[in-house]
Amino acid sequence: MPPKKFYVAGHTGLVGSALTRTIKDATQSLLVTQTHSELDLRDRAAVDDFIAREKPDCVILAAARVGGILANERYPVEFLLDNLSIHSNVINACYAHCVDRLLVFGSNCVYPPSAPQPITESALLTGPFERTNSAFATAKLASIELCRAYNQQFGTNYLVVMPTSLYGPGDNYDEHNSHVTAAMIRRFHDAKIQNLAGIRIWGSGEPLRELLYSEDCARAVVKLACLDQEKFRELAKRDYYPLINIGGGQEVSIRNLAERVAGIVAYTGTIETDPSKPDGAPRKLLDCTRLNELGWRPKVPLDRGLELAYADYLARLKSR
Repeated sequence: MPPKKFYVAGHTGLVGSALTRTIKDATQSLLVTQTHSELDLRDRAAVDDFIAREKPDCVILAAARVGGILANERYPVEFLLDNLSIHSNVINACYAHCVDRLLVFGSNCVYPPSAPQPITESALLTGPFERTNSAFATAKLASIELCRAYNQQFGTNYLVVMPTSLYGPGDNYDEHNSHVTAAMIRRFHDAKIQNLAGIRIWGSGEPLRELLYSEDCARAVVKLACLDQEKFRELAKRDYYPLINIGGGQEVSIRNLAERVAGIVAYTGTIETDPSKPDGAPRKLLDCTRLNELGWRPKVPLDRGLELAYADYLARLKSR
């Protein structure tokens, strides 16, 4: 039985917008949302008032300050403090006002780069964070610990979903703050328009990334949110930390991803690497056995997903 009323925090973002579409399509539940201008999740009192007033049965916390390697290196203070505030405010308000279910978005960057691949949920805290996003990862780890602590002390049903690298409609294409797939779409499109002879991508091009289309991730999260009470509680209590991985199972090197994006964008120039720039983690493949046992599988192949993401980017350019 789906929850009667959802609140999706961060509904305008990449995964948040996919969640709102999926909830509307797959359930008959009420859905409440607030833009950043309507509700600043860093404001504890405002968050508390909103949850008290709306009384959602299920909260999905998809809001966060996010970005790629460049943004993480430039703004570590904001990545740490903003995310600590957002997550602690929402989680605390959910407990204070008896929200039945809470699903919080973690991140695969919380897992140590040295973890055996594919990465199981039990790999958490078995090694240090990858250097380029340690501030963001620290904030995400704090939210995981807070969910675990509430479950232990107060018997709540708080679950942390750990997605792989996401892409799709609604992504952030900002020149300085975007993730790798969105950054490549923008750069290769601009290079085509400007008729550039070549593009240089960050790093060696060798790291592998598991990519998942945002709509597939949303389907997984909504499926989890709609589990019966016993199954949901079992997932939240299964291990010391209440985690479940969400990944697509398909890896691609950064170099190969660049070549695929170039083909979809129809950019015909050369692609060079820049080993002087950081690579990030060498590999981040997630073990999704727990989710697969519930009957979920991704539907959108990478090349088709990239085509849809590029179409979304072009539509947004036209709407400016």
